[in-house]
Amino acid sequence: MHEYRRLLAYIRPYRTRLFLAIICMMVYALSVGALARLMKPTLDEVFIQKDASMLKFIILALFAIDLCRGIAEYYQAYFMAYVGLSVVRDIRDGIYFHLQKLSVAFFTRNATGVLISRITNDVNLIQKAVSDTVTSAAKDFVTVLGLICLVFYQDWKLALIAFLVLPWAVIPIYLFGKTVRRFSARGQEKMADISTCLHETITGNRIIKAFCMEPFENQRFAKENRSHFRFILKKTKVKALSSSVMESYGILLAAFFILYGGYAVIQGTTTTGTFFANMTALSLLYGPVKRLNKANHSIQEGVAGAARIFSVIDIKPDIVDSPAAVTLQSIQKGIEFHDVSFRYEDDMVLKNINLTANTGDIIALVGPSGAGKSTLVNLLPRFYDVSGGRILVDGMDIRDYTISSLRAAIGLVTQQTILFNDTVRYNISYGDHEKSDAEIVAAAKAANAHEFILRLPDGYDTIVGEQGVKISGGEKQRITIARAILKNAPILILDEATSSLDSESEIAVQKALENLMINRTTFVIAHRLSTIKKANKIVVISKGEIMGEGTHEELLRENLIYKKLYQTQFMGYQTQQIPDSQILEEPGKRTATPT
Repeated sequence: MHEYRRLLAYIRPYRTRLFLAIICMMVYALSVGALARLMKPTLDEVFIQKDASMLKFIILALFAIDLCRGIAEYYQAYFMAYVGLSVVRDIRDGIYFHLQKLSVAFFTRNATGVLISRITNDVNLIQKAVSDTVTSAAKDFVTVLGLICLVFYQDWKLALIAFLVLPWAVIPIYLFGKTVRRFSARGQEKMADISTCLHETITGNRIIKAFCMEPFENQRFAKENRSHFRFILKKTKVKALSSSVMESYGILLAAFFILYGGYAVIQGTTTTGTFFANMTALSLLYGPVKRLNKANHSIQEGVAGAARIFSVIDIKPDIVDSPAAVTLQSIQKGIEFHDVSFRYEDDMVLKNINLTANTGDIIALVGPSGAGKSTLVNLLPRFYDVSGGRILVDGMDIRDYTISSLRAAIGLVTQQTILFNDTVRYNISYGDHEKSDAEIVAAAKAANAHEFILRLPDGYDTIVGEQGVKISGGEKQRITIARAILKNAPILILDEATSSLDSESEIAVQKALENLMINRTTFVIAHRLSTIKKANKIVVISKGEIMGEGTHEELLRENLIYKKLYQTQFMGYQTQQIPDSQILEEPGKRTATPT
């Protein structure tokens, strides 16, 4: 019942059109009842009493009733479709907007294919249930009520018997519907697995081909597909059984009414016209009842989809504005990390980080892979929140600033180049599409991207493809750098920003980045130590802790971890390498104690 109440809440804004649809349904039901009612004078007065004037009246009445029925059916279908499609649109908007509020950690925990399945497959089930099924079910329900009222008017004893018998039809409808809902929920879970498999294999098609894993992936997909097939087949069997049971129930009910009505006509307690009018009403009643049974199956599938969608909507965002959050206007002093720790699930990723970056400083973060460098900078725009300690901007905890103003003050270029399937101009100006063409071109020139963009088929209007598949890795990286340059934020995060560039492009882009970093507080993560020699401060991180701070020359002279990184990159293994055990045994070699 919880899902039904929540779905009804989405209907409230459209209650006026729903009310008009109900009126049209009532007119439709009255017209169907009137058609059945005409059976009595047709038989009693036209065929038995040979009344020609009544024949003309019945013909005119048939045309008038059919016209009213057609108009009412059209408008009730339109109004109900409007309500249903609006509800589905609002639900789809709601889940998408809610996903945008959730933190990076949520997307780390949940597969992309599962989330896509929620917005597509699960919402499609609701759309089918609300837009199509509820429309016909509501019309059929009102029609059933109208026909029952007609039978009461013509023969209250027969109607009373029908009321005693018909409720038993609700039992199989309820039981079958409950089973269909359970199988539908499992089927949708399997469809989410299929979506995940599709997303992984389509985006990773080059790796699959490179490792000749097509047969393995075919088997994996076929396994998920067969599992989905089994649940859908079970659901279909239940639907087929339900239809068969309702058919048998309808035949038995018709046989009983013929038996009762036949004796009534033979004994003279009712006329032939009245009997056939009742039989017509009951025959017209059977169709809507049968359709209601089928509609219940679709509704149960929609409710199962709604339950899965609401399970996502009910997830509370863990990164939110505090009630007293203020807007970050400008940065005058700098950034401080005070005893910052971060735990992801059961793993302690960062431990007691103390670091100060004054305005305009260039802070380089180096260390082995998995040391926690990217995690540290991801805490600054609150992609994650600290598990302990504080991060201060101009002396105020970043959790006391609004998220939007904090992130607006940060430019970001990552190792993973994120481009949208749109034009080069769109991707560079992403974040502020009001930027002028001159500003976009200036940013592209600063990123050493202007020349290659002009060589593209449509220049700045060239579609780059999904994830920039139509351009090279270095070109993609330069577009993302141009995007950060155009944002012109006071804080800059460069997470392996030049990793995808060739040597020639790296030199040009590095110069552009150096110009960009002037008067900005910059955090640079780089495995290539040659790109960070000009940093004001180099911070060595290992196993989630700061193991040294200083300039390139100081660290090269005194810090064993940094020295080993340098030897690995520039001196190969021709010189004697410093063993890890020696590094761990000599923590005193750190150039500075974290403050």
